[in-house]
Order: sequence, then C-alpha cells, then structure tokens
Amino acid sequence: MPRRTSAPKDLVHHPLFARFYARVSVQADTRAGIARIRDELLTGLTGRVIEIGAGNGLNFSHYPGAVSEVVAVEPERILRRHAVEAGSRVEVPVDVVPGVAEALPVKSESFDGAVASLVLCSVRDLPRSLAEVHRVLRPGGELRFFEHGLAPGRGMAAFQRLLDRTVWPRACGGCHTAREPLAAIEAAGFEITAVRGIRLPESGPALPSSYCVLGTARRPPAEGAPQGRSG
Repeated sequence: MPRRTSAPKDLVHHPLFARFYARVSVQADTRAGIARIRDELLTGLTGRVIEIGAGNGLNFSHYPGAVSEVVAVEPERILRRHAVEAGSRVEVPVDVVPGVAEALPVKSESFDGAVASLVLCSVRDLPRSLAEVHRVLRPGGELRFFEHGLAPGRGMAAFQRLLDRTVWPRACGGCHTAREPLAAIEAAGFEITAVRGIRLPESGPALPSSYCVLGTARRPPAEGAPQGRSG
C-alpha cells in the first residue's frame, strides 16, 4: 500500500493567541482608536499593495479606492481564515495568501506599496523580512508602517528586554517588545520619509507594547530614474 504522508505543518501556528487576538484587536480598533490610525496609515496608497502579516484583515476596509489590488500575506491559519472573510466584505480586491515575511511568495519589484502593521515585532528574522519587502517593491515604491518597539526610558526598555527573553514571545504569538523598527527599516535600504511616535493607550499606565511609530519609507528609485513618489 502507498505510504501515507501527513500534510505539511504551517510555519507559524499560534492557535490560542490567534483566537485571542482576533477578538481583542476588534475591540482595540474602537476603544483604543486604532481604526483612526489605520486610516492614517493607508491614506494615499495607490496601485498594487502587499500587506505582510495581515492578521485578521482589519486594515482591509481602510484601503482607499485608488488601490487596485491588495495581496495580503498571512502565515497563521486561523487569522488567515478571518482575513479571507474580511476581504470578501470590502470593495478593494483582496487576495489572502499563505506565506511568511522572510520568503514572500511574489515576484520582485511587482508592487507600488507595502504595508507592515503590528507585524515586525513577531517575524522570526527581521532583517530578512524587510529585505523581502525591499525586493518586492518597485524602485520608488513606498512602505507604510505602524509598529511598536523599544521604549525611550531605560527602565521600561530593560523590562521589555527581560520579557523578550522569557514569557512574552511564548504568550503573544512570537511578539517581541524591544525591537527597533526604524533602525531596521533604514538598515534594509529604505529612506524614511515621515514618522511620528504614538503611545497606546494615550493615557494611563504604559504597557510594554505602548511605544509605537507610524510612518512612511520608500525604496530609493533606481539610479538615473526620475524622482517622485507614488503617493
């Protein structure tokens, strides 16, 4: 008889966290004002856009009509199922595909824009993931990012690093609190064109994940190509 083979396992599999995140993220959009941040993150995008780590698809309804297609890459099966449902309810065409940020399943220089929204904290290899984003963007293409990272204060930063070495990644789906997204984006060859800091929640006690940045960066245009931004 032929030998039975098992189906390949997902490279990212956090079922408990995925179910928790799917509920809490929806509440955070309204109660913590993250829906407004998503609007600011995505406004002005045009053409073909790739979103890495699309989660349960909460960004989809915020994409402007000038976006012709969103390719949403999500490795976690439960969140990907939610993303497919979210994509079916919006007017902008959304194609939800399995894959990881470290090996995006798309052609080089095939997108006008890229979106990283609360995902760089949890990718397994941050430099490689951003190198992949750089690869798939056309020269002059824009990266929109909304990420949390290292706190400015020494005390909280030390606490974040302790959490990252111990319980936080295991409890929160691979998330790390002490990464430095701006430095990593620049190291990947992007030019940061706008950025502002955000604290979430805006008031009350700070959390290890409270220190966020929202901004834009671009892949420099090819040498000799006309300058300009895609919007």
